Amino acid sequence: MKTIRIPEPGKVEIIESQMPEVKEGEALLKLLYGGICGSDLGTYRGTFAYASYPRIPGHEFSAQIVEIGENDKGLKKGDIVTCNPYFNCKHCYSCERGLVNCCESNETMGAQRDGAFSEYIAMPIERIYDGKGLSAKQLALIEPFCISYHGVSRAEVKPGEKVLVVGAGTIGVLAAIAAKAKGGEVYIADVAEAKLKYAYETFGLAGMILNDNPDTFMDKVNAITGEHHGFDVTIEAVGLPSTFQNCIDAATFGARVIQVGVGKSNHDFNFTLIQKKELNIFGSRNALKKDFLELIDLVKAGGVDLEKIVMNPDSQDPQLRSEYSMEEAAAAFEEFSKFGGSKLKVVIHFADPE
Repeated sequence: MKTIRIPEPGKVEIIESQMPEVKEGEALLKLLYGGICGSDLGTYRGTFAYASYPRIPGHEFSAQIVEIGENDKGLKKGDIVTCNPYFNCKHCYSCERGLVNCCESNETMGAQRDGAFSEYIAMPIERIYDGKGLSAKQLALIEPFCISYHGVSRAEVKPGEKVLVVGAGTIGVLAAIAAKAKGGEVYIADVAEAKLKYAYETFGLAGMILNDNPDTFMDKVNAITGEHHGFDVTIEAVGLPSTFQNCIDAATFGARVIQVGVGKSNHDFNFTLIQKKELNIFGSRNALKKDFLELIDLVKAGGVDLEKIVMNPDSQDPQLRSEYSMEEAAAAFEEFSKFGGSKLKVVIHFADPE
């Protein structure tokens, strides 16, 4: 079979590999769609904190079951599914407390272990979730939605609260959608005007902040929040020191700050702001089974049109194109890296369901 591999930063290749060995308790899956995550792009660029090489990328995907044994989940051959890609050790203190998403030895597909970007993969049946009739493309977008939804859940957004999401990439936009679904009055900030405007207009957000000047950022925040002196919830979805600082600065007194973005840089800042504002700062990593199940139901009920996260699926313009075939994987990564400011989610189409 064919497999997409990143042998070193800046290079993507398609190699011939062996069909996966299906073990007891596993199913054989045929890949249908895969999303290129920010971490995959970071692995390609050499900037991802958890990257090692060579690496098969991919943890956002949909698939069709090719072979599966008897199971108590009602899954059968031919079902279109998505999967939980976070492998936990099951015996560390985090796992013992049910915090499997932040297992001390977590291995996420495409990050600490090889990912899903092959024609076929084997997956533990316990990690496979029924797609409930959603399209293959929608199901490939459930995992990044879960990342955002998990962070928003930790923020405990309440109806009417003002929420600022810093970052209009896939995770940031999905966090904004999740916060809006919780009843928040949601604003989004970014340096990329095209993505920012698309998110604001497409998903009916309360407002946007073009974060193109650090000297005027807080002026824009204060104009929106007025006497509140900041947002009730700020969500960092980029992974840069400057955007983390944006979230600290834009948070009102007693606010919740959620850190979702992953970066490699240190940040030196006046930590007394945490004490002065009595901020509640939460890290958010991966997601839980319940996040997957809840979001499949939410999308099934028509609550979110996930496919709109793929901005220009039919365009062939390298600056806009957002959908590629498996054979075009190298171009997908190269063009996403080069023109990321005008693309939201980039997907790879591996195969059609049978």
